[in-house]
Amino acid sequence: MNDKKFQRLLKIVIIASVFLFAGRAWQHLFWDAPFRALLWDESWMKGIVETLLKTNWEDYITDNKFDYKIQAAIRGFGWFYLICALLVLLALRLKKISEVFMFLGSLSLILLAGLYCKERFFSVGQFFEYSIQFSTPLILLMMVRNQRITPKMIYFLKIIIALTFICHGLYAVNYYPRPGRFMDMTINILGISESSAEYFLTIVGYLDFVIGIGVFLSFRYSKYILIYAIIWGFLTTFARIWANVYFEYFLETLHQWWYEAAYRVPHFLIPLVLYLILKDKPNLKRKANY
Repeated sequence: MNDKKFQRLLKIVIIASVFLFAGRAWQHLFWDAPFRALLWDESWMKGIVETLLKTNWEDYITDNKFDYKIQAAIRGFGWFYLICALLVLLALRLKKISEVFMFLGSLSLILLAGLYCKERFFSVGQFFEYSIQFSTPLILLMMVRNQRITPKMIYFLKIIIALTFICHGLYAVNYYPRPGRFMDMTINILGISESSAEYFLTIVGYLDFVIGIGVFLSFRYSKYILIYAIIWGFLTTFARIWANVYFEYFLETLHQWWYEAAYRVPHFLIPLVLYLILKDKPNLKRKANY
């Protein structure tokens, strides 16, 4: 792979990372994150709270000053994600400090995925649905450090794409309780009945499973799978805006929903990166060329 093509891939991953961190920054600064799923769990936190804070559990969960501190911590993560987004833009100029924040940003996103998983009663699929998101900064880190695409990186891309789409499919087919938001967006965008929306989501859920398997096939077949993944990832990303942003209340509804699209941008850009890599070098046996 020549340097020009590598730089194009690097720019795509940088764009994906910026949108990811900017979206999470907006969420944490202006809305909420599931920190209380852990910090208000009596079975996990009571002993820690009463030992370290020297206060009883009832006071801890009812006193506004403790809730204010939790909210301040959430906003602190928001500022951290914003710094990550800015440093990603400067990744090639401020390489060392950017690499640190890419790594820490990825760890923070793994923690966030764990909190969402706990909030959903430890549904494993909930955690791994975020695979592309918490791995995108790591992909950028590897690319900045190595300045090349390695076979291990290609395999890693396939794994995180497969995990993300398969776990998304588990919700779509109602293996895990299908989120009401899935139904609402489908009905609002397509203008169909509830029963038709359920049927549609079941079909696309099984297609998510096809993506999860198909990315491991030879490029002769997987290219079609990846093209579908790119298109479907794009549609599910911008469905958040299409279904929920209204012209009459444009700024208010955009404020509420744009960030949910932003941190999902890697869902179609990362499959695009894999597609471009495999298109350039479809014969993965020639590893030395990487």
